Amino acid sequence: MTATSEFTITGVDFVAVPARDFDASVRFYGEVLGLPFVKRWGSMPGAEFQAGNLTLAIMEPTAFGQEFQTHRLPIALQVDDVPAARAHLEAKGVRFVTDLIDSGSCHQAIFLDPAGNALDLHHRYAPVPS
Repeated sequence: MTATSEFTITGVDFVAVPARDFDASVRFYGEVLGLPFVKRWGSMPGAEFQAGNLTLAIMEPTAFGQEFQTHRLPIALQVDDVPAARAHLEAKGVRFVTDLIDSGSCHQAIFLDPAGNALDLHHRYAPVPS
């Protein structure tokens, strides 16, 4: 399949993650999840954290003229060991909303951030069947 447009999408720069309480979300992504801080959006309630090759832009949408709505479908965060990562986060008070999920090619466990956004610890242990 060949692109027929005048441009080519070359990647994803960031995924916006809505926050109700910006400071609580910044603490969660930086301190609880341990993601490296990238930058703050000046005096606006927006900040970026790096999750491997994906930047998560934590922002309070109402400050940007948008309505707050949680992400109901999870952002999958790659880890080496889902049960170990889950135990680590549970010890920090993180609430999981699923048990360990084994799809036959990956392990997953879904949890919520302070704003109620769904996040997913994910580890692919086998190739995806064709």
